[in-house]
Amino acid sequence: MQRTRDARHVNGSTTPYVELDRAAWARLAASTPLPLSATELDRLRGLSDEIDLTEVREVYLPLTRLLNLYVRATSALHQATQTFLTSDPAPERQASAGHDLSAATRTPFVIGIAGSVAVGKSTVARLLRELLARWPDHPRVSLVTTDGFLFPNAELERRGILHRKGFPESYDQRALLRFVVSVKSGAPVVTAPVYSHLKYDIIPDEQLEVHAPDILLIEGLNVLQPARVREDGRRGLAVSDYFDFSIYLDASPADVREWYVRRFLALRETAFRDEASFFRRYADLSQAEAVARAGWLWDTINGPNLEQNVQPTRGRARLVLHKGADHSVTRVRLRKI
Repeated sequence: MQRTRDARHVNGSTTPYVELDRAAWARLAASTPLPLSATELDRLRGLSDEIDLTEVREVYLPLTRLLNLYVRATSALHQATQTFLTSDPAPERQASAGHDLSAATRTPFVIGIAGSVAVGKSTVARLLRELLARWPDHPRVSLVTTDGFLFPNAELERRGILHRKGFPESYDQRALLRFVVSVKSGAPVVTAPVYSHLKYDIIPDEQLEVHAPDILLIEGLNVLQPARVREDGRRGLAVSDYFDFSIYLDASPADVREWYVRRFLALRETAFRDEASFFRRYADLSQAEAVARAGWLWDTINGPNLEQNVQPTRGRARLVLHKGADHSVTRVRLRKI
């Protein structure tokens, strides 16, 4: 029997969400073929991420089917809007707009992906990019991570907040907002800075170019942050104001902490051993020292950031994927329209 909870009652109160367990969610795309091989998934999978083809078929394939429906519906709305804007029988009114309304093109469908450090955002973003690009309606799919909009380490040090890297104040929010506004304005080419996880810093003079994709995925810790209140008391714009859809990856903080420690240990045996790595000093830690260090980093930086800044944005997402202790998605919550 399908277990679906609608807006009538959840925990004794009404809710604006539809909640489905994994089995019910998987059935929504039971007849949709899986366009991904095990080899391709290996290329997309992040370090210590245990996602497999079953997870892709039961969780992410239905999600791409839903997103495809949203993109098509948005396209239809665009067409309807264009019909409305060009239906004015008075030519002088159209001319007064200063441009040909009939020439306007649909702008990229923007999807935000948020969640904690170590929850699997990067893998999900790469996976969705691959799956969405295989739908014929939107073959051009781009991915940008907000890591590129972190202030350079030198600037973080100047501000005295290098130890708060990943917190909202460590990002160049204005640059990120300008980037998203340009994308949604229909600019043919928009550039974004590039971040190196190996060097733990922005790469100078390197840019990622986004060429008017059908869909743009924006992945990052704080992409669902509300707009800040200015000094004059007014509230500005937030990046999420320009999202057409948003996803939050959710899990128990205790589970995420365990995943973070596990990932730290894996990096200690791989990337940290690179002489160019910012974290080279951690490669020679003993097992016990590495576990202790990872736990300290979580408890003093990533855990507080999750509690204070990231998790409070969960309710702003259109869709929430909740993961269990084994990293697999156990239930899905979709906000009703």
